[in-house]
Parts: sequence; C-alpha cells; structure tokens
Amino acid sequence: MTERIIIGSDHGGFMLKGEIIKHLQADYDVVDIGCYSKDSCDYPIIAKNAVNEVLKTNCRAILVCGTGIGMSITANRFKGIRASHCTDAFTARMTRMHNNSNVLCLGERITGTGLALDIVDTWLKTEFEGGRHQRRVEQIED
Repeated sequence: MTERIIIGSDHGGFMLKGEIIKHLQADYDVVDIGCYSKDSCDYPIIAKNAVNEVLKTNCRAILVCGTGIGMSITANRFKGIRASHCTDAFTARMTRMHNNSNVLCLGERITGTGLALDIVDTWLKTEFEGGRHQRRVEQIED
C-alpha cells in the first residue's frame, strides 16, 4: 500500500510545497491540505489541520512556511507530534533514526528546492532505529 503523506503550507511556503508534491506524487499518496494560493494566510491553521490528520490516521506530514520555524513551533504543541525543522539531509536522517519524527518542517525562504527535495527523500526513506531511542521518544511523550 502506498504511504499517505499530508502536506501543507502557508503563503510563504506555497511554491516549495508545489515542487514537493510534484516530486512525491508518483510514489506516495500525497494529500494537500492547503493553502492553495500565494494569498496571505495563517500558518497555525494549516499546521493544526495537518497534525490532526497525522494523529488520526498515523501518517506523516510535511509542512512548509517561510522559515519552517512557525510550522514547527505550532506542530510541536500537540501530544504525539514530533515535528522537526530540518535544513540538511543529515538532520533529516537523524531525526527519523533517533526521534521517530512524524512531521517534517521546511522553510522556502531558507532552503533551495534541490536541497529541500533531498531532505524530503532522506526523511521519508529513513527508518526509526528504536532501541534506546524508543525509550527516549516515550519520555518525550510522557
């Protein structure tokens, strides 16, 4: 079965979100939850909608805003969400291996498209190591 990926952005991440969707749609069930234009909108609403879907269906999400920071802050307010703001493939790999990250946050204004797609691919393909890291993830949830 094809993995479901929720993707959302505000106006500051709209263009990069479109590139990520094009990049992923052949291999993943990509669900775009907005925004749908460059018109100004509020990133907390998009982040909340995305993480609620992650929590409800046990899928992963990618959130994009201007820097990735606002989306990350908002997403991490929800119990069960481990959102990671990544700016390189190494951090994307490590946040999956050690933190079992279920939301990836990117910044269109700080990360070029090629690098962003590499980060996305690394994050999606890296497995959680479990073991001692599982204990730490459980401590986060407690």
